[in-house]
Amino acid sequence: MSVKHPVIAITGSSGAGTSSVTKSFQHVFRRENLNAAIIEGDSFHKYDRKSMKEAAAEQAKKGNNHFSHFGPEANELGALENLFKTYGDTGSGKRRYYLHNHEEAAPYKQEPGTFTPWQDLPPSDLLFYEGLHGAVVTDTVNVAQYADLLVGVVPIINLEWIQKLIRDKSARGYSTEAVVDTILRRMPDYVNYLTPQFSRTHVNFQRVPTVDTSNPVIAQDIPTADESFVVIRFANPKGIDFPYLLSMIRDSFMSRPNVIVVPGGKMELAMQLIFTPMILRIMENKKRAMAL
Repeated sequence: MSVKHPVIAITGSSGAGTSSVTKSFQHVFRRENLNAAIIEGDSFHKYDRKSMKEAAAEQAKKGNNHFSHFGPEANELGALENLFKTYGDTGSGKRRYYLHNHEEAAPYKQEPGTFTPWQDLPPSDLLFYEGLHGAVVTDTVNVAQYADLLVGVVPIINLEWIQKLIRDKSARGYSTEAVVDTILRRMPDYVNYLTPQFSRTHVNFQRVPTVDTSNPVIAQDIPTADESFVVIRFANPKGIDFPYLLSMIRDSFMSRPNVIVVPGGKMELAMQLIFTPMILRIMENKKRAMAL
């Protein structure tokens, strides 16, 4: 953790909704005129698209059918830890981008599924990470210790599967069988490396649908925001103005002393109300530290 060079990390699995949280933070950054160095978790994968397929095939030959992007073997977690630490110490570091599609790859004149070269971070007020491993801890790596604010995004599991199934089938052309196979292949890494992160986060957002999601494989659509609640858990409720949040977010309620539940359609409002004072506190602490 660093007062002078703060690090904010959003962590959640593919399709969990981390992009929505990122957009809320970006609104706050623009409104408060803050320059954030954006780090994409995919850029710390160990393999490009072609090499990942080859590595997975090689692992399968060895009897490992659970090799996935969720696990440490397919990621440069040491490099991610080093970035968080280096930025916290000096406000500097290096980043690259993973080019997902032709649109992203065209400006770099590269193929989709490849990485751009590593480059120095531009001057910034803070570091902002979105990806799979912002709060990960393994036997050799502890990324979580260097983040000043950790946010988890974790829909209930059936909803997460529905979102992935529908997205991968409609946007990527995968079959149901292929998506289910991916879910099953990733499951050990999901349980061992992703799930434990949500006990380390400072704030968790868990979307809970109010419609039947008991068989995600046959779902025809993703439950809408109006068909959902969002359960927001604070690791440390001290300093959270719950009466203010309850007054500002209609139909919200508290289910535990550190948990507020809001209608799904009010999630972005809740994020703005929660994160704005947190970011302002972080930046005020930075300002004081820099003045010493």
